[in-house]
Amino acid sequence: MASAFGNNFWQIVALVVAMVILAFGVGKGIEKVNKVLMPVFFLLFVALGIYVAFQPGAADGYRYIFRVEPKALADPKTWIFALGQAFFSLSVAGNGTLIYGSYLSDGENIPAAAGRVAFFDTLAAMLAALVIIPAMATTGAQLNTGGPGLLFIFLPNLIKSMPGGALIAIVFFVAVFFAGLTSLINLYEAPIQEKFHLGRVAACGVIGVIGVVVSLLIQGIVSQWMDVLSIYICPLGAGLAGVMFFWICGKKYVQSQVDKGRSSKFTDLYYPICKYIYVPICVLVLILGIVLGGIG
Repeated sequence: MASAFGNNFWQIVALVVAMVILAFGVGKGIEKVNKVLMPVFFLLFVALGIYVAFQPGAADGYRYIFRVEPKALADPKTWIFALGQAFFSLSVAGNGTLIYGSYLSDGENIPAAAGRVAFFDTLAAMLAALVIIPAMATTGAQLNTGGPGLLFIFLPNLIKSMPGGALIAIVFFVAVFFAGLTSLINLYEAPIQEKFHLGRVAACGVIGVIGVVVSLLIQGIVSQWMDVLSIYICPLGAGLAGVMFFWICGKKYVQSQVDKGRSSKFTDLYYPICKYIYVPICVLVLILGIVLGGIG
């Protein structure tokens, strides 16, 4: 799917699995599945990370990940790309924020929950890097390779050359499948909630059919499709949500929402920082992403 058409069967299987889970609803479906899938995902990547660490040449991968380049840090593009990636990875103002946020009780500490989301998102990214980059280094491959082809074409070829490569590939892609499935559930929950005046199961069927058709049509152009999302949609959505929340709803409303579930008032700096720094940054990332032709 990353490079050409022809992945029809497994693509449909993955979507059917996601729709079956969604048909059971949030509590009985999404919540129960994620309680299993996400811990297993982390455990599998930890195991792979430990295995890769003992392979010859892995140290070159760690040096590549953790090196500090002052020139790169001084380049504004580095920070623009990082912010764009953050919007995409954290789903800022995306389906996950809106859908899962709508199920939170008034007793939930929103800033604390947001901190946990950012922490575990970063942890998952680091775990993936600590598996993928050192694994590439063990074969002497070029470490700045990127895009969907890295994960689904280039990396499997590298894994095959490693001791126990077949087993490693199975474990790795089971973990990737779990990560992808939880994201898929997140994305599809928004249109399913609309339901089109249908019951939940019927809504899953309608959205599932639409999803199958669209997903089959974008095979071979996934990279370009994701570029549209990351360059235009994510910063635009984050910026519009920021304008609505901080500029239109006003300080009193914002503070009341952020303080729900907290035993003490959240910092007074939250509102001015978001209104006068966060929202302009969203606009800046959108404009520069378009000008530079991408976010990373």
